[in-house]
Amino acid sequence: MLALSCVVLNDLAPGAFAATAREAESAGLRTVFSYDHLSWRDMRDGPWFNAVPLLAAAATATSSVRLGTLVATPNFRHPVTFASEVMTLDHLSGGRIELGVGAGTSAHDASVLGVPPLTSAQHQRRFQEWTRLLTTLLGQRATDVRGEFYAAVDARTIPGPVHGRVPLTIAAAGPRGMRFAARTADTWVTYGDAEPAGDAAARFTAPARRFDAVERELDLGRRVRRMAMLGLEEEAAFADYPRLVAALEAAGFEEVCVHWPRPDGRGVPEAVLPAVLAAHGLG
Repeated sequence: MLALSCVVLNDLAPGAFAATAREAESAGLRTVFSYDHLSWRDMRDGPWFNAVPLLAAAATATSSVRLGTLVATPNFRHPVTFASEVMTLDHLSGGRIELGVGAGTSAHDASVLGVPPLTSAQHQRRFQEWTRLLTTLLGQRATDVRGEFYAAVDARTIPGPVHGRVPLTIAAAGPRGMRFAARTADTWVTYGDAEPAGDAAARFTAPARRFDAVERELDLGRRVRRMAMLGLEEEAAFADYPRLVAALEAAGFEEVCVHWPRPDGRGVPEAVLPAVLAAHGLG
């Protein structure tokens, strides 16, 4: 049966974020994720809290649910400092951190530090270098690296993650990104194709087939977990949610991530939350 995880948006103050994480934990969800943006979409002019302190608050308020970023990017995070934060979160949570990463979009986070725009090729190279250095830092006590985009000079990450490593989730849509995810990730997450609109099952089945083809091409002798990420405004997906779950399972997904119900009505509609939980054997 597919695992169920959720995103809790960063417009909640730390105490409310932690309380919502406890609700999701009580419902039996696998992971509570936070978006790692400095601001986001139509919420840019309202409250928006940083993902790392929010996850720290949730770590001290929960005991079993996993916690993570979905997704952290190189847009404003340096791997040396971020590795230290991830390690600390992992210890606060007793080893429950899921590290979700992605190349990042060209939205405000990409320009807020005044960094010149990158070409598509530079964008992908930067992400891959960033991710490799981040996982290297989390996997050893001292690191010296100088690359095209980043350097680490005797960077210390001590004592390291609780269980020796932090599971890595990579968001990828294009061929280069999928190949990198197949080689590097524990879990691949997709937001699905834009089309056909209104048919969530079809939107996720197509990228799953492309990822299957990448894994066959690379023939690495292992299979990466697959997670489907439903958008904030995805009402059609919940009209016949059991059918969607069956289609995702048939396509090879092991996990679904939704947005936890919100007072503004976006995310999982409150009225269908019991049915959503039941489709995953929860509640």
